[in-house]
Amino acid sequence: MQKITPFLWFDDTAEAAANYYVSVFKNARIVTVARHSKESAAATGRPADSAMTVAYELDGQKFVAINGGPHLKITEAVSFVVNCESQDEVDYYWDKLGAGGDPAAQRCGWLKDKFGVSWQIVPTVLPELLQGPKAGNVMQALMQMTKLDIAALKRAHEQN
Repeated sequence: MQKITPFLWFDDTAEAAANYYVSVFKNARIVTVARHSKESAAATGRPADSAMTVAYELDGQKFVAINGGPHLKITEAVSFVVNCESQDEVDYYWDKLGAGGDPAAQRCGWLKDKFGVSWQIVPTVLPELLQGPKAGNVMQALMQMTKLDIAALKRAHEQN
């Protein structure tokens, strides 16, 4: 069992969000959906048989989404990093997770999806490029980007 599981609070879109994320990631699945009974529906004001919680996995990482109502909002204070081996992978996750999201929130490899969840789409080579005396060049280039461009980051690393 995973020791720590991210638990995401949605107003009423937990099941839609979980299904969306499972469609984006290749190694992903819905594990369980706990639905409201007549009794819990009456207590919460949610429709009977609507999703209360949805447990899902993305590439082996377990998550739970809850339809908790409008009381709490997801913010950029928490984000999830997707480590990408290639530019094609960066492009894929950027396009899929960014679709329908907030374009104004796209910067430096970060985006906000259509459910308000923040993601960092990061090439796995980035930590290596941010080492040593050329790290400043790489960071300067990165700060000018929206979606990260591996070739441009490597060129920045090679500059004198």
